[in-house]
Amino acid sequence: MFASVLVAGAATGSLPGPDRRSAPGTARSSPAPAGRYEEVAAAAAAAMADGQSPMEAAERAVSRSGDRWGAVYSQGEYEEFEEALDGRYTGVGLWARRERDGRIEVTKVRAGSPAAAAGIRQGDRLRSVDGAKVDGRPVTEVVSLLRGDATDAPAGTPVRLGLERGTRAWTETVRRARLSTDSVTVRKLAGGITVIRIGSFTKGSGDIVRTAVRQAPAGAGVILDLRGNSGGLVTEAVTAASAFLDGGLVATYDVDGEQQALHADLGGDTTRPLVALVDGGTMSAAELLTGALQDRGRAVVVGSRTFGKGSVQMPSRLPDGSVAELTVGHYRTPSGRGVDGTGLTPDLEVDQQVLEQAETVLSGLGQ
Repeated sequence: MFASVLVAGAATGSLPGPDRRSAPGTARSSPAPAGRYEEVAAAAAAAMADGQSPMEAAERAVSRSGDRWGAVYSQGEYEEFEEALDGRYTGVGLWARRERDGRIEVTKVRAGSPAAAAGIRQGDRLRSVDGAKVDGRPVTEVVSLLRGDATDAPAGTPVRLGLERGTRAWTETVRRARLSTDSVTVRKLAGGITVIRIGSFTKGSGDIVRTAVRQAPAGAGVILDLRGNSGGLVTEAVTAASAFLDGGLVATYDVDGEQQALHADLGGDTTRPLVALVDGGTMSAAELLTGALQDRGRAVVVGSRTFGKGSVQMPSRLPDGSVAELTVGHYRTPSGRGVDGTGLTPDLEVDQQVLEQAETVLSGLGQ
């Protein structure tokens, strides 16, 4: 399952340089990564020496640190996490979201997946996973249960799903499989408008966006749909920005107080009419891209306020092979805006018939 977030802890990304770091998140505390990592590593080492679980000790230390987006992953979880960012994952092939009443609803089923073979449909309610009720749980936890993260469940292992459709309630056992993500989809609307939907920034997604823009009819508008995009690889978001910008600043970020900058490549299409669609599920690297296009006057942003996840996490290996990710800095848009905890406000706020509104906006931009 590759739902509205990738795995527990949301999406990570890769920043320039030799270290692999997470993409934007949100931290409520001022980062002091070196000291906090030493505390977490010391807690894990002490637990290991006492014959206890170093991972559990590290989790307690991270929890006490006040780092909202700090997290600890087992070695297997982190490997699965990175595989998902490479466009591969182990799951059953369904997407889900939590409704306002706490119910978990299936929003999409991948063709040819175990979920599709079992007859699961969009709109079905997911009630339990292996007997554990999921109502009211964060989608991240539901993802983890479906993927079998706690047991490092490989492809081929069974998972029992409790489902509901109207008045029918039933249980279905499916087997997890190795699947690939369709992180970018492209379709055409009447009048030559190209809709590019980016579900997440996995490896290669930025180049797919650039190709789609190059292949769009000359002068025709583009709708960049970032709704529900939980983020992903920051470098891919910058590549996607390069499809619409001719160089220049995409974002700045600080790591341990040291300022860095991300720049678009030269040669992007700077004249094609562009509308970006966002909502409360637009987060992380997707907010970085949105902020760049909005600040530089390149796109009209339509939809609802974004999530507001704009900090940088750095992973570090613990003595038992598990990985601790701690917040080390924050992103800002080209104009210096921070999205941490506030999100981005669209130029046109709408919550219904968003795509139709985007077409109307494009018509006013010369589409």
